[in-house]
Amino acid sequence: MSDSLNLNLPDAPRVLIVKPSSIGDIVHALPVLALLRKRYPQAHITWLVSASCSALLDRHPLIDRTMIFHRRGNPIFATIRLLARLAVERFDMVIDLQGLSRSAIFGAATRASLRIGPADAREWAYLLYTHRIPTGRRTVHAVEGNLRIAEAIGLGREPVEFPLPDDPADRAAIEPLLPRQPFAVLIPGTVWKTKRWPVERFAELVRPLRERFNLATVVAGGPSDIKMAAAIPADVNLAGKTTLRQSIALLRKAALVIANDSGPMHIAAALDRPLIALFGPTDPKLTGPYQREDSVLRLAIPCSPCHSRRCSHMSCLRWIRAQDVLSLVESQINRKGAMTPR
Repeated sequence: MSDSLNLNLPDAPRVLIVKPSSIGDIVHALPVLALLRKRYPQAHITWLVSASCSALLDRHPLIDRTMIFHRRGNPIFATIRLLARLAVERFDMVIDLQGLSRSAIFGAATRASLRIGPADAREWAYLLYTHRIPTGRRTVHAVEGNLRIAEAIGLGREPVEFPLPDDPADRAAIEPLLPRQPFAVLIPGTVWKTKRWPVERFAELVRPLRERFNLATVVAGGPSDIKMAAAIPADVNLAGKTTLRQSIALLRKAALVIANDSGPMHIAAALDRPLIALFGPTDPKLTGPYQREDSVLRLAIPCSPCHSRRCSHMSCLRWIRAQDVLSLVESQINRKGAMTPR
């Protein structure tokens, strides 16, 4: 990367980070937040986030304020209200890590003199930036693209940290629900149906995890995953019963996490948990668990990755057997450098 830009920011700048969604994308942006706070400890940092993801950043020790974008109700009115709020703010710098027209418009509404974004932003968003940073995000991992922006604006790129919430109240809420022995967390849900490993395969894991690895099983997910979770004979079913922050507390204690390409999978990777991440239509080189290639399980078939939400056969995931997953379990739970569950 070339020398950083000379931005001439004050010692305590007012900074807006624009990264509304999704859970995994926000996790990928957390290293920029950590580097920003390290470089400008007196900065006032605001993060613009969607209501559905706001719990991930609520009361975050590195953030002074979250500005929530509500998508429910009339989206036009919600956008107009947010633009009006942004127009009266006095930000010194906006960092758009979303790179879409809407996020760029939010940044432009602030009229900040410094509006930073990716040069390869989509939907003509780059036209609204004052500084465009080459990220190569169509060819490199999303975290790497974000780090290139951080480096270009003088934040450096190390250490790469994922500061996730760790609230004692969340730990206390989840503790009574957990097995008394080490456990694996099974996460069968995803937003895209084409990213889902068949739920019956998850069910096949329960018995061998107990008999071969002495691991109890906990199935987790949101309200939309309740039906799938019911098909898995896990020791504990927490689908639809935990908040996002409680789910983070759950993943912190897991001896192993087995998940599709999803937000919780990225949280588990950020927490450095032993992990098996199942990939099909998406490319783990771009959006997989960061620097955890050893945890990825995918089939190299000609049509994968297709990046499609529709598929008539879903062979890339259907052809992955439970035994293929189990063959990776021992190497993951014994992975050098993995943190011991708390």
